[in-house]
Amino acid sequence: MNIITELHVNGTKQQLKADAARSLLSVLRDDLDLTGSKYGCGEGRCGACTVVIDGKATRSCVTAAGDCTGKQITTIEGLERDGKLHPLQQAFVQVEAMQCGYCTCGMIMSGVALLAKNPTPTRQDIVQSMEGNICRCGTYSRIVLAIQKAAETLKGGDR
Repeated sequence: MNIITELHVNGTKQQLKADAARSLLSVLRDDLDLTGSKYGCGEGRCGACTVVIDGKATRSCVTAAGDCTGKQITTIEGLERDGKLHPLQQAFVQVEAMQCGYCTCGMIMSGVALLAKNPTPTRQDIVQSMEGNICRCGTYSRIVLAIQKAAETLKGGDR
């Protein structure tokens, strides 16, 4: 059994002792107490477990923790800065883009990865990028609106 002893999470080196074959989701939740990422389908299809690894939206439930050593992992807990929400988090609140909230962290992390790669996405870019993130409450139009709003905020340099 291979053991990992360090992960770079939310800008900090985290010391741990975990089986490298375990899912990143289980290590984040159970070992590092970062519970924003949720277990949904366990197959990487619903997006509830999405984190950003080296700038790419990644399903943590199907990613081995050992594959993440030396990479920069960002979870929902790592988005706020100095007590201020990330513009996409703020936009989700402002446009009420959530109902039950179970998918919200994964939606936000996928949106953050999109905005980092494409700061001025079209509606089609947003829809395509968010494909695979499932919201059982059906707030898709408000999620798209939140991402558009965050893109405008980020363009204005309000962060």
